[in-house]
Amino acid sequence: MVTNLPFSQACENNKSPILGKLSEIFDTPGIVLEVGTGTGQHAVHFAAAMPHVQWQPTDHPNAVGTCRPRLAQAALPNILPAIELDVSTAPWPVESFTWAFSANTAHIMSWREVERMFHGIGERLSKDGAFCLYGPFNQQGRFSSDSNRQFDQHLRARASHMGIRDLDDLSALAEAVGLTLADNHAMPANNRLLVFRPIRSTLTTG
Repeated sequence: MVTNLPFSQACENNKSPILGKLSEIFDTPGIVLEVGTGTGQHAVHFAAAMPHVQWQPTDHPNAVGTCRPRLAQAALPNILPAIELDVSTAPWPVESFTWAFSANTAHIMSWREVERMFHGIGERLSKDGAFCLYGPFNQQGRFSSDSNRQFDQHLRARASHMGIRDLDDLSALAEAVGLTLADNHAMPANNRLLVFRPIRSTLTTG
């Protein structure tokens, strides 16, 4: 057993609250595409708790190796082999999926990459599926807390393309690719879980 696996304290802290919502959304058998699997802590925790789904881990080609030791150690039958996914590079290595999940990626990616992530997911998401995006978000240009303001300053000092995204901008982007913000769940540490669904399915069911 590998004892020095890559580890994120943030993932450890938020995995249970996130699972509480995902288990309500990913409620039937299907494939979940995870964009930005990172250390693999989310993948292992969620797949173990939801054996009815197949979890497809992905990450940027420069980072995908980080998750593989933990996934191999867990050896869960419903976690598929991790694959390389650069959201800006077409075609994507997956053709379709029932759901999508991504945590703490939108503020790390450039805005162009966020656009490409939404575009790629919008093209491939099941008509009855959902895209769940976790992280800190602004609303109408305002920070939800002083800690998020400080975090945004830290991100922008690291790289000019980084920064906390605004809900209005994400909603507009989603609608441009056929998705709509159906739910917005408050989460610990001033984070949110945004649930985007295909517009056609919300019109049909609503």
